Amino acid sequence: MGKLIDNFGRQISYVRLAVTDRCNLRCQYCMPAHGIDIVPRKELLTYKEMYRIIRVLTELGVNKVRLTGGEPFARKDFMSFLEMLSYNDLLDAINITTNGALVSKHIKDLEKLEKIKTINLSIDSLHADKFAKITRRDVFPEVYKTFELLEKSSLNLKLNVVVQSGFNTDEINDFVQLTKDKNIAVRFIEEMPFNGKGQRNAEEVWNYNKILDKIQSKFTVTELPSKKSSTSRNFSIENHKGTIGIIPAFTRTICNDCNRIRITSTGTFKNCLFDDGVFNLRDFIRNGANNEDLKALFLSLIKEKPENGFVAEASRKGNVTESMSTIGG
Repeated sequence: MGKLIDNFGRQISYVRLAVTDRCNLRCQYCMPAHGIDIVPRKELLTYKEMYRIIRVLTELGVNKVRLTGGEPFARKDFMSFLEMLSYNDLLDAINITTNGALVSKHIKDLEKLEKIKTINLSIDSLHADKFAKITRRDVFPEVYKTFELLEKSSLNLKLNVVVQSGFNTDEINDFVQLTKDKNIAVRFIEEMPFNGKGQRNAEEVWNYNKILDKIQSKFTVTELPSKKSSTSRNFSIENHKGTIGIIPAFTRTICNDCNRIRITSTGTFKNCLFDDGVFNLRDFIRNGANNEDLKALFLSLIKEKPENGFVAEASRKGNVTESMSTIGG
């Protein structure tokens, strides 16, 4: 039936799938202190439904999946789902984004699954007290233990650092220094408005240029070639084993080469992080759709993919008020 190609000639090869909306942390930039309204379990996609959706997508040219949450390891039997997903012969890579608090005991089993290539570990401070302030949970020792074990494992490790004015901007270069002796990638992410409140404006956000200026005040960086669809601009530093990157998630300067779609834990298909969601796959499947129906649906939905995040946001029915945990990381 062909490949997933949108109206701008972009072939979709990457899907972000949220396996749960639940999270064991309450990060300031992600959700309110009281948390979010967790959906009933029956409203979540089952693992079998997730596997089926990914299988159909891979038959349309998707070869990479990123599993997110909430916190994916907070969902029961997540490791069994990873093993199930690994049987998909059309998938080249399964990557995971996690906060690390529940991961350390699973690392050896993760290494055994060949399709699992990269773990993105979200860690926004290297100080326990500040970490607790940002996440509203006192789990820094366990997260740092996960960091150390992953750094020594066979898995590729990326650290995701959401740069937050008034919280951790003074640690940017401390994170850069980690790449001196560790073969890891540290990626600084512009803060987005998906905190459950929608209270963000451009003046509050440390954007790409401001983050880079901070780094260059101490380090000499060289920009690295990036894949056309890369979400970050990446840099090397002389005599450093690792690399750094900056993800312009708020200013959205990487949108035009986007090759990604998103599916939330309740089955909402999203062409863009900033759109309202264009279709509920869960209901479509449970109403009897077969795989050919799913393929035809995906080929139709991808034609609605906007050129960039600004177009998607302009078409929303309301202001951004969701939690990133609800959307899927």
